[in-house]
Order: sequence, then C-alpha cells, then structure tokens
Amino acid sequence: MEEKNQGLRKGLLPRHVQFIALAGMIGTGIFKGSSDTVNMAGPSVVLAYLIGGLLLFIVMVALGEMAIVYPKLNVQHLINKAFGNRISFIVGWLYWINWIIVTVVELLAAGSFLQYWFPSMPLWLLSFICAAFIVGINLFQVKYYGELEYWIAGIKIITLMAFILLGSLILLGIFPGTTSSLSNYTAHGGFFPHGLGGTFSAFLVVMFSYGGAELIGVSVTETKDSQRVLPKIIKGTVWRVIIFYVLPILIICGIVPWDQVSSKESPFVQVFGFSGLPGAAHVMNFVLLTAVLSAANSGIYATSRTLFTMSQTGEAPKAFLKTSKQGVPLNGILLTTICILVGVFLAYMTPDQVISYLMTIPGFTVLLIGIGICLAQLKLRPQYSEKPVFQVKGFPYTTIIAAICLSFIFLAFIFNKQNIIGTIVCLVIVAVLILLSFTVKSKR
Repeated sequence: MEEKNQGLRKGLLPRHVQFIALAGMIGTGIFKGSSDTVNMAGPSVVLAYLIGGLLLFIVMVALGEMAIVYPKLNVQHLINKAFGNRISFIVGWLYWINWIIVTVVELLAAGSFLQYWFPSMPLWLLSFICAAFIVGINLFQVKYYGELEYWIAGIKIITLMAFILLGSLILLGIFPGTTSSLSNYTAHGGFFPHGLGGTFSAFLVVMFSYGGAELIGVSVTETKDSQRVLPKIIKGTVWRVIIFYVLPILIICGIVPWDQVSSKESPFVQVFGFSGLPGAAHVMNFVLLTAVLSAANSGIYATSRTLFTMSQTGEAPKAFLKTSKQGVPLNGILLTTICILVGVFLAYMTPDQVISYLMTIPGFTVLLIGIGICLAQLKLRPQYSEKPVFQVKGFPYTTIIAAICLSFIFLAFIFNKQNIIGTIVCLVIVAVLILLSFTVKSKR
C-alpha cells in the first residue's frame, strides 16, 4: 500500500545534483540547437554563450545564497516567500508547462534517433517506448534516479570532452589528413556576418540551452547536507557548462563554415564526419539518444517535484502531495505522464513547424525564472538573520544588472516578428495563469 504525504526523501548526493543540472542543460540545446544559433549569429555566437554563461552564474549564485539562508526551501518556496502565492503560482505553473514541452520534444527527438537503426518503426511507437522507460526510472527512489542520471549524463560529458579533443586536433591540422585553418572565423561575412543584431537574436536559444541549471534549486530539498555542498555544486556546474558549450561551438565554427552548418543534422555529426573514423555516425547517434533521454529524465523529475512543492503552498491540488513508500510523488508523475502521452501524439500529428514554435516557450520561461530568482534575492536579502559566506559579489548592483539584461532579452524576444506565434502562445498562457492566480488562497 502506498502512503500519503510521507514527503520527499533526502537521497541525492552532491554528484547527483551536479549531474542532474548538467543533464538538464546538456541536451537538444547543444547537440541540435547549436546549429540554429550558429546560423543566426555566425562565429560571434560564441560571445552570446559567454555572456549568457555570465548571467547564468549570477543567477545561480543568487539562488545558492538564498538556499543556504533558507535550507528547507527550494526555488519555488523562495519565490513564494518573496512575493506570495500569486506570483509563485504563475511562475510555478509556467515552469511546469516549460518542462512538459521540453520533455515531449526530447522524447520525440529520442524516437527520431532510434529510427536511425529502426527505420521501419513509426515515430510514435519509438517515442512511446522511450517515455515508458523514462517514467519507469522516476518511480524508483530518488537515489536510484540520481545514480542512473549521473551515469547517463556522464556519457554526454565524456562525448563532449572527446569532441573537444578531436575537434581541436582537426582545427589545428594535427589530425591525419587535415590542415590547420582558422579562416572560417573571419571568412563568409566576417566574425559578425549578421551584425550585432544576429548575435543578440541568438540569445533566446542560448538561454533556453542553459535552462536546467535551476534544477539545483528544485532538488535542494532532496539533497544531503545541502548548505555545505551547494556552493561547490553551483560553481562546478556553471564553469563546466560554459566550457562544454563555448569550446564545442568555437570548434564547430572553426571547422565548418557557419553558413554550411546543417539544420537537419547535428553539427557534431558533421564534425565527426570530417574525421573519417569508422562507425563515428553510429557512436554519435547513440550519444545523441542518451543525451535527449537524460534531458527528458530531468524533465519528469522537475515537473513532478514542482507539482509537489506547489501543493504544499496551496498553488496546486493537495492530491499532488501523495508520495509512495519510496518518497516518490506519484500523482505528479502520473499527470506528467498523461501530458507527455498527449504531447507525443499531438506532436506526431502536427507539422514540424509547430514543434519549433513551441520550443520558443522554454526560452521564454527560463528568462522569467532567472528574473524571478534575481528579484527574489533583492527582496529577501534585507531579511536575512545573518549573511551567508557564499553570496553574490557586488550586491545589489550585480543582481540588478543581471535582472535588467535578462529583462532586455525577454522584451527583445516579445517584439521579434520571427517569434510571433511563440510570443502569442506564451502571452496567452501567462494571461490564463494570471487569471487563475486570483483563485489561489494565500498560505504564505
């Protein structure tokens, strides 16, 4: 028999939390989305990833500072504490919708990668098998989920390291059959082929790619000795992400002319093709499969824990407080599963353009979450009983600058004609959540 309201268990180790966040960030955004950002900005996209990484660092330090002062509160609790149930309700459900969409797209991508080996099997069936596998993982105790995610994420990280090493050898002409050439950084229109506007337009995809870092804040209530290990986790995660994004993008732009980067296949596959290594395509396809499954795995974790947290504060039905004997939020996983099945079916029935439109919503949400974390820190800092050792340097100016930059990117996204459908969908969702927020009873 399942027991109600046992609560979540502290089964995650520091290495689990770090790799869960890395798994959420290193997925379709880098392996597939990098082709979009390169086409938008050319070689200058490297600057977008660097600046985005700096903004990510400020947001994560702000989150870590608050999590140390309030060790029993995750990111949802912190926003609730700062701004009350209404804002927390809007942000929480928007975050949940964000990860539902991301998870559906990752599972569809996983199905498409499996079709490389099983071309006769329909996409919906392969995606369904992937969904069943991922949901099954999330029904185990969180420590088992964390351990599996640790090793799955490890495959992605090892692949990126191998890619950086191999790509560097090709770029410098050290790899057999290659010659050193750095002209691709300035040829084909220069370093800024589309001007600063092109670099800026890539920010939305860049920020979507960095989405997942906030999973550290979601998982903090299930992390052992979080106060001591959180600063180290945040610092380690941020610099790893910047390296695993910036260096591969730098290598891709150096080896493949930016205007020849294909949007149909991963630029990573293109670069591996230059090596001429036998079986490289199969190996890369396997890595891409594990990458998107890992990101989908993080998505189910994020959605189920977000529902559990919101039910604690009255922003979601109390039914989502129900946990199994293993401390797993069953009803949250059930609702997420239903939405995934509906999403996989609808996504299969609709043209590919609809999926690309929906993919703008996660970038929209990541920006709002980042702004919310910065504003929450500005609001809560004066209320600290004592200042933590780990804190944002140059406060409040650093946090204010980050919030302004994220807001500017957000507004640019809203007024960009190319994002018109995604913008309409996002604004309608936010409008509905604002109306629903008035029905939430305050339980601060």
